[in-house]
Amino acid sequence: MSSMRNAIQRRNHRERAQPLERQKWGILEKHKDYSLRARDYNAKQARLKVLREKAAERNPDEFYFGMMSSKTSRGGQIVADRGNKALSLDVVRLLKTQDTGYLRTMAQIEGRKKRRLQETFVMGEVGGNPSSELSGKDNRKEGKHLVFVESKEEQKAFDAQEHFRTDADASTTRKSSAEAIPGDEETQIRESTGRRQSKQTTREGGRKKRAQRAQEVRRKMIDAVKTRERELIAAERELDLQRAKMGKSANVGGTTKGGVKWKRRERKR
Repeated sequence: MSSMRNAIQRRNHRERAQPLERQKWGILEKHKDYSLRARDYNAKQARLKVLREKAAERNPDEFYFGMMSSKTSRGGQIVADRGNKALSLDVVRLLKTQDTGYLRTMAQIEGRKKRRLQETFVMGEVGGNPSSELSGKDNRKEGKHLVFVESKEEQKAFDAQEHFRTDADASTTRKSSAEAIPGDEETQIRESTGRRQSKQTTREGGRKKRAQRAQEVRRKMIDAVKTRERELIAAERELDLQRAKMGKSANVGGTTKGGVKWKRRERKR
């Protein structure tokens, strides 16, 4: 009978899938996954419980031989030996000398950069094109117009104002006379001149805004360079003081970590 029962096709068992609205959370957790997670959580909680009991029952006055070789800081923390080999006094002084030279070099570089930025900043305050000040060139271009003549006599007798019909005080504006130009054409010329002037005003405004923005960026760069220079100079002075304290004949002093002031004096001769 049992063999016949096993021969019948049974319905396949299917695990419940994650609902569509919760697919962002990944695969649905099954019972075996929950069992593993719960077992791991309970083991950690039991371990923490044991550690809490040990900390609560600990005797602060208990002696152990590790106290003989260990040290504690002012805050009560144990200062352990990391196994690093202590360098000799001469080696430490040599390393500090090299560090001082590096800091002095970097401070000089920052000083030169500060002076260069201050010069360009002053040039921008006086006026001009900021991009041309930074590059050291004048990017303004002037238009040229070539006129070909037949002989040297015509070249000497050539009058640019008469040829281009321009005024004497402005070489780029054409003569406008009401008698020679009709009313409609005069109105069109005036409108085109007004549009040209408005465009020129807009360009001038944009140029001023760009110049102000460049000056603001340059000012921030100068402040950052000044801060770096001050920090490098302070670090160099601190290293010089440490090297002086390491010297035997140096007449220097300082303050200990406990706030006690001290000063090394030379021996009386």
